[in-house]
Amino acid sequence: MIAIVGGGITGLALGHYLADRGVEFTVLEATSRPGGVIRSERVDSHLVEWGPQRTRLVGRVRDLVEELGLGSDLITAPDGLPLLVYCEGKLRRVPFSIGDFVATDMFTGAEKLRVLAEPFTGGARPGERVAGFFTRKFGRAAYENLLGPLYGGLYASDPADMVVDQSLGHVLREFGIGRSLLARLLRRGGRISPPAACSFQDGLQTLTTALYKKHHDNVRLEAPVTGLSQRGGGWVVETAGDSLEASAVVLTAPADTTSALLQTVAPDAAARIGQLHYNPLAVVHLYAETDLVGLGYQVSFAEDLVTRGVTWNDSLFGRAGVYTAYLGGARSPTTVDLPDLDVAEIAVREFARVTGYEAEPISVVRERMPAWDHTWGALDGLELPAGIHLAANWQARPGIPGRLGQAFMLSDKVTR
Repeated sequence: MIAIVGGGITGLALGHYLADRGVEFTVLEATSRPGGVIRSERVDSHLVEWGPQRTRLVGRVRDLVEELGLGSDLITAPDGLPLLVYCEGKLRRVPFSIGDFVATDMFTGAEKLRVLAEPFTGGARPGERVAGFFTRKFGRAAYENLLGPLYGGLYASDPADMVVDQSLGHVLREFGIGRSLLARLLRRGGRISPPAACSFQDGLQTLTTALYKKHHDNVRLEAPVTGLSQRGGGWVVETAGDSLEASAVVLTAPADTTSALLQTVAPDAAARIGQLHYNPLAVVHLYAETDLVGLGYQVSFAEDLVTRGVTWNDSLFGRAGVYTAYLGGARSPTTVDLPDLDVAEIAVREFARVTGYEAEPISVVRERMPAWDHTWGALDGLELPAGIHLAANWQARPGIPGRLGQAFMLSDKVTR
């Protein structure tokens, strides 16, 4: 029997894949609700996402949608929606092709030539920070106005705190990028064509709810794990007032929870994982009547805003008037310490400055994002006792496709 600690998307998907292999499992979720950071809710008739706003319709996502019978609930964003960056006081389209790059007003002629010189620069250097890497490869303007906001925005991080080998490196390897990113793009036809953005009629929680319903007999809610201990060749997992024996344990919980659980059985690993830093983020859902069309925007590092980006749920999935703003993160961490009314006021004011439209707040929440910064160096050389496995967004590729991919591979590993 495999014990899975955490009933978020990773834990539920791992259970699903284990069930396909005929492997017995139990998912232990500390709260009364499955789904983890994925949470969809209606507030004043508006559908809002508390966690990720969308995913991509890649292979494993598509397969899971079919297996769970969710095809009729699936919605995809319209083709060709632009992604934008606010820089030099204007919203500008992100160029996804060489032709778009030549035509963009985001860069001067000299700055474009600097970008085109990228194939003549060297690959990543040992210990190099992501900010330094992007600046050295593409120039200061490309880093501040485009690459920094887009990449740092994934983690609410400052790329100056992120090390290439510990964060960006795995992305470069996955896409077969060696010395030159631009050369790789040219070999692929000079255009970036990401899979369609998608969600569900009632939000992304539809996916985790369907996983829970399919396997609810193997999921225990309100069952926080309080300790781990070895017994024979297996493990005993302690919960509040109960315990279960398992041949292997998979920890999908946040880093601080995982660190606490490993204190007794793997103190060195616990200390290393406990060093990982999370970025504080304020998430403000706004309502605004606009004619904006796009995926949303990120904000140039050269701008004096605390808003890092805004997702346009209105044009993405037809959620009328809903916009999700992200404030703070590593570049403005104290923003989350302000009262809700002040955070909402900043979001409304900066949304109007960027888009020209007035908005009103729907809700304000605070989240934590794994920073994937220099503290991730603590994981180098990490060793775990036999039978203990990690599967979390702080340990492998974040995002729903990444979580499903790791869960699938781990289901094969623990089965063997």
